[in-house]
Amino acid sequence: MTKFSLKNKVALVTGGGSGIGKAISLTFAKQGAKVHILDFNLEAANETVDEIKGFGEIAEAHKCDVSNQSNVNTIVEAITKNGPIDILINNAGIAHVGNIEGVEEADLDRLYNVNIKGVYNCIKACLPSLKQTGNGVILNIASIASTVGINDRFAYSMTKGAVLTMTYSIAKDFIKDGIRCNSIAPGRVHTPFVDGFIKNNYPGKEEEMFEKLSQTQPIGRMGKPQEMADLVLFLCSDEAGFITGSNYAIDGGFVTLNGN
Repeated sequence: MTKFSLKNKVALVTGGGSGIGKAISLTFAKQGAKVHILDFNLEAANETVDEIKGFGEIAEAHKCDVSNQSNVNTIVEAITKNGPIDILINNAGIAHVGNIEGVEEADLDRLYNVNIKGVYNCIKACLPSLKQTGNGVILNIASIASTVGINDRFAYSMTKGAVLTMTYSIAKDFIKDGIRCNSIAPGRVHTPFVDGFIKNNYPGKEEEMFEKLSQTQPIGRMGKPQEMADLVLFLCSDEAGFITGSNYAIDGGFVTLNGN
């Protein structure tokens, strides 16, 4: 028997068109899951689906604005007509740089709508289906910013703190329904978003800034999306059946080793 198999499982991954979400989608499909990718960027989602189909597995792309409850509900209802969802991955999220003085009301609303309300919408929509399976799994992508102070990340930290406490609440409230809910707390991960951020904010100094940001992790580099996906795979597999209500740091030692 293959360890960490997801054979015959149906997984819904938000933001699965790129970065960590794409790595999770590909990893789950390789382990036998049917993957539904919800992404605002349908083109990117379709590219991930094409990769999955390229190695003979099943996946579907759905254009979705996770901040729109009606949009989420419609997609989940369509998916569950063919059977329940076993695994929900709340990965979709957006970032913002700035302390409270640099955060306008519109910035706060934008981050709240995606990073908090988006997670709420997806859990709310998927709960009946997850209850039906009797062993449903919810995995939320939190952040090191959920638990420690990060310079100039006021709005982002606030929303990721909410993701962490939502994880605890869902795990407590639905344990009797057989639902497990955990989160991971990544440090800096090398994704297209990071490359774009450096290019836009530090033109001409890309290599220098990449190295500087890499060194903020005591391990001396950024994480890889695949490393995030492998931890998520374990937490969503039957082998992790005794784990719920937990948050897993995967940050190259950032939280515990910095300053020591």
